[in-house]
Amino acid sequence: MILILSLVFVLDVCVCDPALDTPGWTEPLDCVRASELCNQNSQCSSRYRIMRQCLSGGGRERSAMLASRECRGALEVLQDSTLYDCRCKRGMKKELQCLQNYWSIHMGLSEGEEFYETSPYEPIHFSEEFRHASIISDSSLSRVSPCSEAGKPCNPCLDAAKACNLNETCKRLRSAYNSICSKATPPQPALANQEPCSRKRCQKALRQFFERVSWELSYPLLFCSCPDQACAERRRRTIVPSCSHQERHKPPCLELRKTCRSDALCRSRLADFHMNCQPTPHSVTSCPNDHFHGCLMAYVGLIGPHFKNPTP
Repeated sequence: MILILSLVFVLDVCVCDPALDTPGWTEPLDCVRASELCNQNSQCSSRYRIMRQCLSGGGRERSAMLASRECRGALEVLQDSTLYDCRCKRGMKKELQCLQNYWSIHMGLSEGEEFYETSPYEPIHFSEEFRHASIISDSSLSRVSPCSEAGKPCNPCLDAAKACNLNETCKRLRSAYNSICSKATPPQPALANQEPCSRKRCQKALRQFFERVSWELSYPLLFCSCPDQACAERRRRTIVPSCSHQERHKPPCLELRKTCRSDALCRSRLADFHMNCQPTPHSVTSCPNDHFHGCLMAYVGLIGPHFKNPTP
């Protein structure tokens, strides 16, 4: 997955945001509550238990179980329940449980069929100021992180760093991941494949930075406009340090995707990224429905792998 992120960063992926002001739009039921309602209905709860058993195996065993008459019948019943249309809120208290409930149905619908999956996250309403501001473009970035002095050459990345340092939370968390991600791991001769730094701690610190620092301060650091390759490399080292993604064993992208899809949280973030950031040739911005902020949020949600037990 981190290789995918590296490619996205180089290509300056489109920045998109879901259309959420459609008349009649209602907030979907979250999957934790949908599961509770299903368990209160005998028919739904029995089919839900069957579906969980159908997904309990791995590889060919799970595919064979999903193709059985009992599993297909359970899935047909659940598609008419509240679980089918449920969604999850980003950062909600029981986010992992919610996502696991979502995939208990949708994994059965897409397993082995689709490379891109529908995001389990509900759309987010943005304020008009957020909706109309483009973080990447020079003109809109100046609204978020204005250049220091009018009439002088503007360095958006430098100004974004200055703005972060003026905010106590941003400065503290940025210093924390800089320190962790640059700290070498004490050498141990017995470990031939030892990594040069603690990748897990580095990735955790990166996630905390994006989760706890407001987008007005964190996004300009990540998406500031660079006039040359040297600036772009400094930007990458600042917000995506090498420790967070470089490792001695470099698995291919499809292996990383398989590992990610084995974890409910990582699978959800990847599906959210695919759905909101797929290039759309018939739109002005090349983003789905020209909604760029949904892609921004989905991209940031992928930084620092979220799976806890990756396969070797």
